[in-house]
Formats: sequence, structure tokens, C-alpha cells
Amino acid sequence: MKTTRRKFVVALATALIAAGSPFAHAQLRAAEATLSTREWMAIRRTIDDQRKALKSGDAKKAFSFASRGIREQFATPEQFMAMVRNGYGALLAARYTEFLDGAVIDGAVIQPLRLVAPDNSVLVALYTMEKQKDGRWRISGCVLAPSTVQAA
Repeated sequence: MKTTRRKFVVALATALIAAGSPFAHAQLRAAEATLSTREWMAIRRTIDDQRKALKSGDAKKAFSFASRGIREQFATPEQFMAMVRNGYGALLAARYTEFLDGAVIDGAVIQPLRLVAPDNSVLVALYTMEKQKDGRWRISGCVLAPSTVQAA
């Protein structure tokens, strides 16, 4: 599949999820069946472990959960951590998080994570995951999208 089409499909899924579309959630539940419960648990554990490392300031450990492409792009754990602090502060500041149903869209494994900020604004972090040859899951991207859901 061409990269442009994959980006379009992922962007469309992002928009539907962020808007809280019932269609998107129905599609996600259907797509979830393509990976086992064990795989989704491993994906969520990878994301959760990286967030814990990021929040504790352990750049080296946080960097270890990134895919090879992300590690090559940022070169060092320190550069990776600086990127997260500058562009993904919501991941660090969230007062509450909740994993939503994941999906496989045109071969891309997407795991959404709802983030509720201290001011009750809500974002969805859409993680793109990559399975390694050794069976472990690594994070190959993350997009923050606004949500129509409001926190109380």
C-alpha cells in the first residue's frame, strides 16, 4: 500500500475517533478482532511503561519503547525526551488516562489513549504500534487529537 493512502486512512480514523463517531467505534470493535486480547494487552503495557518512564524522567528507558525508525530520527534519549516535553506535554500532564478500543487499519495498528488534563480538557493520543521480529511491540508514532468528550 502506498504511504500516502495509509496516512489518509490513519488521518480519517483519527478524525472519526476524536469526534467520538459511533461509526468509528463500531469499526474499531470489529477491527480489534484481528489481534488477540494478549496482543492488545502487550501493546497497552508498552505504552503505559513508556509513559511511566517519561513521567519519571527516565529518558533512556522511555526511548527503549520507541521503534527503530523513531530511535534513528531522534538519535539520543535526551533528544527524544526534549521532543516529548516540547510537543507531547499532555502525555505527561494528564490527570487521568483511559485506553480506548484499538484498531488495525490497512495494516496499521492504532491504540488510542484518552487523556484528561488538569483543566478537564480531553485529548486522544493515537499511538501507531510496530511489532518487532522478537515479538515485542514498539511505538512508531503518536498523534494528539482533540476530543468532543468533556470531562467532569
